[in-house]
Amino acid sequence: MTRVKIYSTGICPFCQKAKGLLEKWSIPFTEVRIDLDRAAMREYSQVTNGARTVPQIVIDGRCIGGFTELTELHMEGALDALMEQARDGASR
Repeated sequence: MTRVKIYSTGICPFCQKAKGLLEKWSIPFTEVRIDLDRAAMREYSQVTNGARTVPQIVIDGRCIGGFTELTELHMEGALDALMEQARDGASR
């Protein structure tokens, strides 16, 4: 099961950058295009507590924020810890 979900639109350059980084770091993710599906937009609004920007990245149901927050977590080493927790939880 994919533990990372990225809410995005088709015209967002930061969405493309965030997906590119996740791919570069070999982190599998599911993309949810909120510009193509009204149900996805409702889900996005609930999961992100009413966020108004994309991308929004969710790891194990916890919204970590967007592109900037993703790169900050990676630079601080906290992203590795989050992903390790996700792997540990999946192996139980």
